[in-house]
Amino acid sequence: MEDDGRYRDGRQDFIRGAKDIAKVAKKQVGKKVGRGVDKVADEYSKRSYKRFEEEDDDEDYGGVPSNDGYYRNDSRANDDEGHSDSTEGHDEDDEIYEGEYQGIPRADSSKPGGIDGVTAQAQQFRDLSAYEAERRKDQEELAQQYEAILQECGHGKFQWTLYFALGLALMADGVEIFVVGFVLPFAEKDMCLSEPNKGMLGLIVYLGMMVGAFIWGGLADRIGRRQTLLISLSINSVFAFFSSFVQGYISFLFCRLASGVGIGGSIPIVFSYYSEFLAQEKRGEHLSWLCMFWMIGGIYASAMAWAIIPHYGWSFQMGSAYQFHSWRVFVLVCALPAVAAISALTTMPESPRFYLENGKHDEAWMILKQVHDTNMRAKGYPERVFSVTTIKTVKQMDDLVDLGEGAAWHLKWRIKLTTLFHQVWSNFLSIFSPEYRRTTYMMMAVWFSMSFSYYGLTVWFPDMIKYLQKQEYASRTKVFVKEKVEHVTFNFTLENQVHRQGEYFNDKFMNLKMRSMVFEDSLFEECYFEDITSSNTFFKNCTFIATLFYNTDLFKYRLVNSRLINSTFLHNKEGCVLSDVSDENNAYMVYFVSFLGTLAVLPGNIVSALLMDKIGRLRMLAGSSVISCISCFFLSFGNSESAMIALLCLFGGISIASWNALDVLTVELYPSDKRTTAFGFLNALCKLAAVLGISIFTSFVGITKAVPILFASGALAAGSFLALKLPETRGQVLQ
Repeated sequence: MEDDGRYRDGRQDFIRGAKDIAKVAKKQVGKKVGRGVDKVADEYSKRSYKRFEEEDDDEDYGGVPSNDGYYRNDSRANDDEGHSDSTEGHDEDDEIYEGEYQGIPRADSSKPGGIDGVTAQAQQFRDLSAYEAERRKDQEELAQQYEAILQECGHGKFQWTLYFALGLALMADGVEIFVVGFVLPFAEKDMCLSEPNKGMLGLIVYLGMMVGAFIWGGLADRIGRRQTLLISLSINSVFAFFSSFVQGYISFLFCRLASGVGIGGSIPIVFSYYSEFLAQEKRGEHLSWLCMFWMIGGIYASAMAWAIIPHYGWSFQMGSAYQFHSWRVFVLVCALPAVAAISALTTMPESPRFYLENGKHDEAWMILKQVHDTNMRAKGYPERVFSVTTIKTVKQMDDLVDLGEGAAWHLKWRIKLTTLFHQVWSNFLSIFSPEYRRTTYMMMAVWFSMSFSYYGLTVWFPDMIKYLQKQEYASRTKVFVKEKVEHVTFNFTLENQVHRQGEYFNDKFMNLKMRSMVFEDSLFEECYFEDITSSNTFFKNCTFIATLFYNTDLFKYRLVNSRLINSTFLHNKEGCVLSDVSDENNAYMVYFVSFLGTLAVLPGNIVSALLMDKIGRLRMLAGSSVISCISCFFLSFGNSESAMIALLCLFGGISIASWNALDVLTVELYPSDKRTTAFGFLNALCKLAAVLGISIFTSFVGITKAVPILFASGALAAGSFLALKLPETRGQVLQ
């Protein structure tokens, strides 16, 4: 009996074991069925989430780091953990597969109507939300690991080499701002420029830089910082070179516009590019040191203009159709920083942070190893090994379309460009997403207020200096009334004189220049004018009797309400007739003032670099803006040329700290995949504000100082107040 009982008990245990095996097998079949349905769904939606990876797949890696995270065995939970919630509450006899609880529809669950479409759309939104959440998580993990890697690489020879290469690109931007302003007084003579044409030529560079900043900033987040910067600098250097040779106004205007579009990418890309090689404790200081190259660009432009433009002997011409004067040599020389930057950048690598954000692990690792080895060798530790084996990369979504081998090349390029455009535009819209909307609007207000006041005042200062010079010049005008001159030969320069009711008989005016000369109600009888060059010279209500004009530029429009009796014009001079021409002394004065104004920002650069990481970006930005606002009120005391020059230097030296802090803050407020897009957009807004500020401020020259002072101080005060509402980024890892 006992044997029979043991037999029955063993038989029952065997049956129970068989049932358990059957249930386990059934569950495994359910897993495989769910996995198969998932694969079909993944192929349909062009995504692969790998939700049902088995534990064996993870264990094969043995804890070795992978591209999907710090370590492969930490990147995904195992299957048991993934399905524990879905089977919780069911006993062993429940015939419910885990796949059903993962949202996988059964073959018999479809209903007629639009339910399948709604379900698929809802699933698509869930997939996109999961993708974005996973991507943000990857970016946060990457930011922390990337900071640790930069700490291991150290700061040394590599960063300083990149510093000078990118500094040349920033220097080219600083040069571009000054080129047109320096050559305009001389180019207007060659191109017969009217006042509206001169105004358009002065603004066209800012418009080009506005367009370029937006375009290149967006592209740099998609195709790379280095590649985009090389393209933009190449466009700048090519069209700057062409602009020195073209003769017509329209062609020169187009070349300067294209040159501005090219250099517009310099600022947003340079700061973003360099920041991604800097550790947290070095970032604020060294980005501020980088700003010094913009100042060096201004000094270079001023020095080259001073050395080249007034030397009229540096020119040649081929007939009357083609002329190459010294100002064109200056334009050519100003393209050299961009060419030097291109040469230097060809030896530098792409940003490894950009590669990691775009899933290119091996390329990023090689660059970071290069940074580490270069710095360690320079410091005398060549034996130190780069210990990082694997770096986190960010999950990617492939938006490209495979057209196959037989597709036409133009169709492939059209699809690529269309896809790139949609990517850039989508990335631009993302900076206005709820996560970044407040930051973007605040930064827009700060950038606009800073640029409106800074560029408006920096252009208003030189115009005010010119206005004061004209007033002082007019105060020295000599007036002659009822003079009688007979049988006299004038062969010397006549300048800044007014002759009223004079009588000139048988006089000769030969080989001379007339500057700011006015003859009113005068009589010229049997006089002879030969080889006359004039500017701002007019004959009003005069009478000419038997007078000959030979090889002069005294065209009839200079004879206002005058009578010509038996008088003749022979071989009039060709070319432009200008209302005013600056002499060499005035030209030297313009370059010297620009040189001083640019050099004055050196103390502000040094102070901001040394204190940026100590007092923080917001305090630097707001404090400098407040002091600049206060300095605006001293403008009311600028009643002389020397006083205006001193105030220009004061304002430039103080406000530069605000710009440095704003550049650093912009780099650190946005994540790497949006950094140059946001910077480019804000820099484009900066150029738009510059155009508005220049147009408004210069319209009040010679009318009143109160309006420019109120506009500038109000904008700076608003900017400093809004800056304090922004988040402080000091001490944070680069997003």
